[in-house]
Amino acid sequence: MKMSFLGRWIGAAALVAGAAMANSNNSANPPQTDEQIAKAVRHEVLIYPYYSIWDEVDFQVANGQVQLSGAVTQPVKKSDLGRIVQHIPGVTSVANNLDVLPLSPMDNRLRMQVARAIYSFAPLSRYGAGSLPSIHIIVANGHVTLAGVVDTQNDKQLAGMRAARAGLSFGPVVNNLQVAQTGRKG
Repeated sequence: MKMSFLGRWIGAAALVAGAAMANSNNSANPPQTDEQIAKAVRHEVLIYPYYSIWDEVDFQVANGQVQLSGAVTQPVKKSDLGRIVQHIPGVTSVANNLDVLPLSPMDNRLRMQVARAIYSFAPLSRYGAGSLPSIHIIVANGHVTLAGVVDTQNDKQLAGMRAARAGLSFGPVVNNLQVAQTGRKG
């Protein structure tokens, strides 16, 4: 009888000690710097399985507060990304200012025409490689915006020209492509 009581007491003590250690490990997470939070937000956006070349998500981090901006093609993407970012360690609040693009067959057709014009053009085809191409095509009510990163100013101009010739945009193509910093000076 004494062994049974002693065994239960040791088991309960082990459970309490284990729970205390688990809680101390969780509370030992130091607050993250804005730079670490920004890196985590970027990572989470890029691995989000529904993030595509038709979406563009930008963000800013200040004192643990994350502000999401840009555009996504479905309402569920906006809510998912806001929820995912909120759970990153060190994030104190999220301002989800993502726009949801209108659902339009005409916009979908224009997206495909622009993508085909850019990614099938030999000098730009390398940007279509990989699981998430670096040139994003945002179409809202027939207006086309290019976003993302290219290697050279010439590639930026070529992509803009190819997009403008691709289809029936309701105005000029907005070319917000960024040229990658190569680290070379001069």
